[in-house]
Amino acid sequence: MLSAVLAAVTLAVGHASAADHDPPIVVERVVGGLDQAVAFTFSPDGRIWYVEKAEANVRIYDPATGETELFVHVPGVRAEVEQGLVGIALDPRYPARPHVYLYATRQVQGDLRDQLLRVTDSAGRGTGLRSLWEAPASEAGQHSGGRLLFGPTGDLFMTVGDALDPRAAQDPSSDRGKILRLARPVGSGGSAARVYATGIRNSYGLAFDPESGGLWETENGPTCNDEINLIREGGNYGWGPSGSCDDGVEPTSTNADGGDPILPLLTFTPPIAPTGTAFCDGCGLGRTSEGAMFFADYNNGEIHRVTLDRSREGVADERVVARTPDLALSMEVGPDQALYVSSYISIFRLVLRGGQAAPSATPSSDPPSAASPSPSPSGTGSADGNGVAGAALLVVLAAMAAIGIGIVVSIILRRR
Repeated sequence: MLSAVLAAVTLAVGHASAADHDPPIVVERVVGGLDQAVAFTFSPDGRIWYVEKAEANVRIYDPATGETELFVHVPGVRAEVEQGLVGIALDPRYPARPHVYLYATRQVQGDLRDQLLRVTDSAGRGTGLRSLWEAPASEAGQHSGGRLLFGPTGDLFMTVGDALDPRAAQDPSSDRGKILRLARPVGSGGSAARVYATGIRNSYGLAFDPESGGLWETENGPTCNDEINLIREGGNYGWGPSGSCDDGVEPTSTNADGGDPILPLLTFTPPIAPTGTAFCDGCGLGRTSEGAMFFADYNNGEIHRVTLDRSREGVADERVVARTPDLALSMEVGPDQALYVSSYISIFRLVLRGGQAAPSATPSSDPPSAASPSPSPSGTGSADGNGVAGAALLVVLAAMAAIGIGIVVSIILRRR
């Protein structure tokens, strides 16, 4: 009897060790009560700069004090459907170079234009509003783009949607349907926007892989084929006038235009509307997440984790690892290396449930909002390591109790 019990103990302990996964990822509210915070960023001191899409304000939230201040109001902004004040980035040398870059759709002398704007931080207020780039915008209010991201060398990268004109994505004379690159220092005479990639439909997410330097992008398809792409300089990603879901949902259905189109590494049908993306580099979400790409989706409010292969040019695994309480929009890496995601009304930090949270940009009294891991198009799920370990512990305790009972019974029998 005793040997059988000991065998059960050994089996239980071995099973717990083999299934020792990272705890689940949850979202923890950092600040709430926001007004269409579709994009945000951080200054080096930990303050959060966020835009208000319709009100066309940039506000600064200080986690140390819990106070929010108005930085600048952008006049003339049109906020129909996907348009408005939708992008923000700080100069990589901020505050030594106190420039703030914004992407907005505005009425300019009677014309509707998507613009890259620059303002200067002067004692906490935005001054000297200046347009650095512009292109005709869609009167229907869609496919404007607006993700702004400074690269490792200080150049500014910018997504520009096709403005509901697929032909523009393959038109070399148009900036629409492209990823543009502005050389550093942005705003100087030699930093005109140059096309970095073509064949882009409607993108809200860009992130550089800190290990390889590769540029990754999320892209919204029509009624099929939302995409995850590895962007190569000069690459054509195939969106154009022949793109359609009518004849099937193969990647070639929506990536067939132009010369030698590059196909996506992941596609999603039905669409999930992928939005912001960021990489985990010391983000505090466990060994499994280290080096992974994360992205949000608008339709389900889900956070996806994409594990890259050894080459860092392909995908080894993709799965949903968390959910936000409402729609998920922009993603950023904080100065504490944690990953953050915004919704229309809140900004959240990704943390491990029951584990050591990443260094906090601000105190939060709100309880984390947990997500039940769900299947993704890769067909994989997420395991709850704490649940497995807890179950194994119960088995061990039960086995130990059985040992004690066995010893007592043995003593009683001997006395008889």
